[in-house]
Amino acid sequence: MSSPWWRTDAREWRSHDWRLELRGDEIADISHRGIVVLRAVRAVVRDRGWQTVPVVVQSVDGDPEVLKLTLRHEGLGARVRSTLTVRARAGELVIEWDAVNEMDFDTCRIGLVVLHPASDAGRAVIVDHDDGSEEATSFPRALTPHQPMRDIRRLRIDGGASIAFAGDVFEMEDQRNWTDASFKTYSRPLDLPYPYALRAGETVRQAITIGAPDAPIAADPGRASPAVIALRECGPFPAVGVEASTARDPVPASSVGSFRVVELDLTTPAWAAALARASSDGLPLDIRIVSDGDARAADAAATALAGLPVLRVTVFDRARHVTTPASTSLFRAALGSAGIRVPLLAGARSHFTELNREQATIPRDTAGIVVTTTPLFHALDTEQLVEAVAVQRLVAEETVRIAEGREVHIGPVALRPRYNNVATTAQPAPTRSDLADGYGAQFTGADDERQAAPELAAWVIASAAASAVPGVRSLSWFETWGPRGLADHRGRMPAADAVDALTELRGSVLLGGSSPDGLVWAIGGRAAERDTTLIANLDVEPRVLDVRAHGSAPVRVTVTAGSWVRVAGAA
Repeated sequence: MSSPWWRTDAREWRSHDWRLELRGDEIADISHRGIVVLRAVRAVVRDRGWQTVPVVVQSVDGDPEVLKLTLRHEGLGARVRSTLTVRARAGELVIEWDAVNEMDFDTCRIGLVVLHPASDAGRAVIVDHDDGSEEATSFPRALTPHQPMRDIRRLRIDGGASIAFAGDVFEMEDQRNWTDASFKTYSRPLDLPYPYALRAGETVRQAITIGAPDAPIAADPGRASPAVIALRECGPFPAVGVEASTARDPVPASSVGSFRVVELDLTTPAWAAALARASSDGLPLDIRIVSDGDARAADAAATALAGLPVLRVTVFDRARHVTTPASTSLFRAALGSAGIRVPLLAGARSHFTELNREQATIPRDTAGIVVTTTPLFHALDTEQLVEAVAVQRLVAEETVRIAEGREVHIGPVALRPRYNNVATTAQPAPTRSDLADGYGAQFTGADDERQAAPELAAWVIASAAASAVPGVRSLSWFETWGPRGLADHRGRMPAADAVDALTELRGSVLLGGSSPDGLVWAIGGRAAERDTTLIANLDVEPRVLDVRAHGSAPVRVTVTAGSWVRVAGAA
């Protein structure tokens, strides 16, 4: 597949029994004798708002023993020059980062980050601490909201590598909370103050030493051909929606999806115009409200909703980004006074991470749970985008568990964050009451060139297949129009066809199942003794698949790389 979907600059480097790929500034897929040891190692610089300072690889020099990258991190008020060096020896790989800061700036993190593959979940590990003590634990299976390992000097992974860290105190977080297919070990523990000052002339030196696995690990069995996907009946097919455009006026009307998600930030003057524009599409509304607790604003919003086709309302506390008991009580009263009887939901505005961490805060006396995901939060490469799909399945299952029988609504999913929920300074916001400047993500979100990629249509089908587990009542993606939308001034995006295909299955019985490898997915609907199945291939090569829906004859289909197909037949 061509750029911008897949990288074309990956380089392989081998030394002794080690192999790795160089993907830009990332040391990726580190393996020993064919066994993947680490997902990636990268040197990162974050600014005071946790934004990643852009990096340029100035040069790459390699020989049979040493690989050396010269890097420049520059932007967001920072300028850091460094060398990332990889040294291979028999049974050991050393990665060193030697950096010089060239101007005063405030940072939340600077140093090496290590990504462990998600397949390490459940694997036992001994953690060596800085004081010489050791702790027997394991990589968590369930998505854990807080650091599973702290004060790490060395990890001794059962049946895997040993990894020693030098230059700072390291700890680990479960990045699957953000739909990254990894656990991340990083430096400067989060319980230390941040941001902190880094002065011009200061140096940062860190290193990790990877010891080869001392026991055999089951090798990757490879891609089966044909791959088999088994589907079963899983209850009603979820409703499929799209977020209302947050772009600048004018925005054309749209009919894509079966409902509109619209977020109304009551602390800005544009919320009423945003509601009016979303309503103009004539579809039912999934209302998300951002509130600072102002009772007058709550009453005004409730009054504005009267007479509109509102499906449900979810309120998020502006500071905490989740639903709080106070915000629920405020809007329950406001909606009641306005005579509006619709389900009131709770959840997290930003990521599953906040839902997971704030389970004790988010009220349970609501009709359901709302959560969204952003696949490109920590990294922007397409490998991460593809790997996120399998983790969306975990997020959906965990959200259903947290909901405890209440309905679950997932989305809107955007390729990149719609706003920065960890910002340490105030984010930009509209100052006008109209939408000449847009609102919401138009001010705070990030665009991505892959929004227009043909392969994104297959990704949407795969995302639906991963997320549509029993208990999930609706799914939504992207915006109707604009830089984060399903159409823009160039016309309709390929992903819109995928959303249409999913929307057409409304009212059917969901046919759901797992992927055999995270690369090929299928989702279907059964209605009037007829099955319609949507099959996606996120692989870089064509795949032959046997799709078996319960009670129906198996269907064999070949799906080209980065595409999707629709198959219809008798149930």
